[in-house]
Formats: sequence, C-alpha cells, structure tokens
Amino acid sequence: MKKIIVLAGIFSFSLFCAQKGDNYLQLRYGSICCGTPSTAPVDQYITQFKKKNKIKNLEVYRQSGLGREGEFNLYIGTDQLTRKQKTAFVKGLKSAVEAQNNARQKNHDGTIGFEETEMVKKADLANARNLTIYKK
Repeated sequence: MKKIIVLAGIFSFSLFCAQKGDNYLQLRYGSICCGTPSTAPVDQYITQFKKKNKIKNLEVYRQSGLGREGEFNLYIGTDQLTRKQKTAFVKGLKSAVEAQNNARQKNHDGTIGFEETEMVKKADLANARNLTIYKK
C-alpha cells in the first residue's frame, strides 16, 4: 500500500512539474501601409539571451490573422526564467523593440507595441484564434 501511495505521489509531482508556463509577454506587430516590421531583431535578442543565460527553450507563440496587412502578436513565456533573468530579459527586449521602432521609416514601416508590465495568461491564449507555436 505504501508503494502505491509513493508511486502516486511521484507521478502526480512529475505531472505538476511538467506543466507549461502560465505567464507571457505580448509583442504586437502592427502595420502602417506596407506590412509589419521584421521579427529578426527580436529573434536575435531571444537567441542571444538564451545562449548567454544557458536557457534551453522559451515558449513563443504567434497569433496571426489580426489585420489586412498581416498584423500579428507574439507571446513569449517567462515562467522558466528566474526573477533576475526575467528583469534582464524584459529590459533587453524593450531596448530591442525601441531600437527597431526608432530605426523605421515613419510613414512607411509598421511598429511593434510592447508593454513590459502587461502579462497575458495561458487561459487567455486558450481562447485565441490562429495561435501557433513560433519557437520553442
């Protein structure tokens, strides 16, 4: 009987620990007239951050179909980061987004919207349409 209880405890603990993240940062890619901006600077920052901090994976989802010119959102999971890593990640992501927004042609290129204090929950993403895994 004790073995069954111990095995059930280990099994339930492993299921609990295997749950995916619950908090996501949202990046909104909008268009002015000629399509959305590139995701390359954000992709490069995420890759650099993962390599520097020895992080295997960050969950990144893409929600497409939000407008006529290809507008979309990216959702980046942050639950696998420590508090210090999360602060550094948000600060660096904000500077990458600001640099890309400042380098754009004002009446031609789209913008990226990012609010570092705005967190999206997994429950909100469960109801989202056109949501796909962007990077894992």
